[in-house]
Amino acid sequence: MVFSSLIFVLKFLPIALFLMWITPKSYKNAMLLLLSLVFYTWGEVRYVIIMFVSIAIDYTCSNGIENHRDDPKKTKMYLLLSVFGNLSILFFFKYTDFAITLINGAFHTQIPLLNLTLPLGISFYTFQTMSYTIDVYRGHLKADRNLIDFGAFVCLFPQLIAGPIVTYGQIAKELKKRVITLDKFSEGVRIFIVGLSSKLLLANSIGLLWDDVLTLGPTRISTPLAWLGLVAFGFQIYFDFSGYSLMAIGMGKMLGFEFPDNFNYPYISLSMTEFWKRWHMTLGSWFREYVYIPLGGNRKGLARQIFNLLIVWFLTGLWHGASINFILWGIYFFVLLASEKLFLLKTLAQHKVIARAYFIIGILVGWSIFAITDLHVLSLYISRLFVFKSGIDWIYFTSNYGVILLACGLFSTPFIAKIKDIKLVAPVLKLSTALLFIISIAYLVDSTYNPFLYFRF
Repeated sequence: MVFSSLIFVLKFLPIALFLMWITPKSYKNAMLLLLSLVFYTWGEVRYVIIMFVSIAIDYTCSNGIENHRDDPKKTKMYLLLSVFGNLSILFFFKYTDFAITLINGAFHTQIPLLNLTLPLGISFYTFQTMSYTIDVYRGHLKADRNLIDFGAFVCLFPQLIAGPIVTYGQIAKELKKRVITLDKFSEGVRIFIVGLSSKLLLANSIGLLWDDVLTLGPTRISTPLAWLGLVAFGFQIYFDFSGYSLMAIGMGKMLGFEFPDNFNYPYISLSMTEFWKRWHMTLGSWFREYVYIPLGGNRKGLARQIFNLLIVWFLTGLWHGASINFILWGIYFFVLLASEKLFLLKTLAQHKVIARAYFIIGILVGWSIFAITDLHVLSLYISRLFVFKSGIDWIYFTSNYGVILLACGLFSTPFIAKIKDIKLVAPVLKLSTALLFIISIAYLVDSTYNPFLYFRF
């Protein structure tokens, strides 16, 4: 699925850009909406109706709020209808079978599972449309009366499948009037190629190491290899997801949109607090703006602040997947973040070496909880991390994957960004970008291993 979808993107994008270029200004959003629907229906034709329902709910509710500003009861009713409608759609498709499994386990019932396929991008576009109606209710936005423009926002194909999460306010001006310059288009192409090569050349290559370790299983590997496998998974998920985000940002620029950054070199962090300011930044911003602050944020005392953090991180874990391990993953980060807020950050700030070691160990353990859905296997894997088992298997994997490990380590730092403007380096990087595109296409044509980890979210 992902293999063919990337090929489809590479075929679809030039056609889409050409059609957008020849379309008159007054019809560009209609063409954008049409192209976005074509893009989505190619990947998930059965569920395109859900997108229409989502558009209808939030268009109706936002305009209902706008039309009844002087009636608080009606505006609140429309807001609740939007939130309930969006969350109901998300819950039904993403969490129904999970809920049934929990009920069957708790009460020894045999309710059959629905075995629903998760609609593409539903976790992302439901959050985007819901945030739009909330912002209209708050008075931060005026409801868009133009159904075509609003539909184009919801279905915007560059970031439709897996983010970044874009709020209406961030692209409101560009929806109505956008200018595409040669410099912006060229920059968009460059960012797209960097994202494509990050996904194909780095994420896919290092992902093979993690797959091998997981296939061997925690009982057959040494402790050093268990840690090395998590390093590989950490790089895989970073370059996988950040690569897609960069492709989306690049495509957005080619179309005249400025999407927000989603990653800012998260692995250079010295604490979990810093990490979550750098990782999946649009999701963090969404939860902060629409959950944490409405709950009271840090304005109602320390105890309430910690409780608010618990709610946010429980929901963050649940958002990532309908499985117990994702909830545990969210709770795990809540414990670390709450500990940092209460006492740990001061110590970490004073001891950089300790902070670095703490972060690396903490993030790798977190990735084990995220990556392994089977709780029995997860417990064995964590046990292998901390109950030492010697072995030389890690030497074999390090020698086989040493070059790609070093490449992932280098490109997960801001080193290239710092040297890109040096006079002699800039032309070399431009040439390298073209070369990366050629190599990525060759890899895509030749390889059948092309997972995309965030498709399931």
